[in-house]
Amino acid sequence: MKAVIPAAGMGTRFLPVTKAQPKEMLPIVDKPSLHYVVEEAIAADINSILMITGRGKRAIVDYFDKNWELEHHFRDTDNPDLEEINAILHKADFFYVRQKEPLGLGHAILCAKHFVHDQAFAVLLGDDIILEECCTANIRRLHEQKGASIVAVEEVPRERLRHYGVIDAEPLDDGTFLVKDLVEKPEPIRAPSNLALVGRYILTPETFGCLEGIKPGLDNEYHLTDALRLLKDREDIFAYKVKGRRLDIGTKIGWMKASIEMAMHRPEFEGELKDFMNEVLDRES
Repeated sequence: MKAVIPAAGMGTRFLPVTKAQPKEMLPIVDKPSLHYVVEEAIAADINSILMITGRGKRAIVDYFDKNWELEHHFRDTDNPDLEEINAILHKADFFYVRQKEPLGLGHAILCAKHFVHDQAFAVLLGDDIILEECCTANIRRLHEQKGASIVAVEEVPRERLRHYGVIDAEPLDDGTFLVKDLVEKPEPIRAPSNLALVGRYILTPETFGCLEGIKPGLDNEYHLTDALRLLKDREDIFAYKVKGRRLDIGTKIGWMKASIEMAMHRPEFEGELKDFMNEVLDRES
């Protein structure tokens, strides 16, 4: 199986830093957010990864490549950080396609059509870090059982549903859901459920035909949700409810929260970070 990682967004919610730095390369502790997503794809036994990029994203290509200057600098020492990124380079092959216009997620995924050909493929969105054993591996196994497209979902407070694609679904005996309908960014009162799409998919190749059949929707963009609405009329789509915590790093506050939470998982930071946070809270109270 191949993976597609859309990384072509302009990152306008993170201006001014994203004027010169791809949003996907903003660090969560000491690794770019995109690094965590790639690790998840590799953990799902996927070793062929296509990045959908755009203008100003050269740093992504350079990051997932050898840096011979650093290799020379550390030639006589062991550097665990360099070894970590080199380990990824040995486990996966990376390919790149540019999305020539910012026309939305659906259009970005359509750019992968000739890379994927006629097989099922994974899609991982960089705005989500999922603290689960491996969400992509879990939905891949479910795809192999069902022989159908799988979308990952989680329960979201109703007042936040306007920021997500939302599914109408029928619960099944095995803890999954049969998707009956999908709505892109509904008003909470009109949302069919509180189950929101969270940026992990296994999609069948029929998805591309559906992407070619949709028209621009909200914000004049081509939405994957609209294509999935066509797909569910042609074949079954199932939903998998994530079992771990999802860190939403698509906003500044979400990114800051994720940085703190991920640092708390690191033993070298845990004690000092807790002490510092308590000091800040004491000063503010």
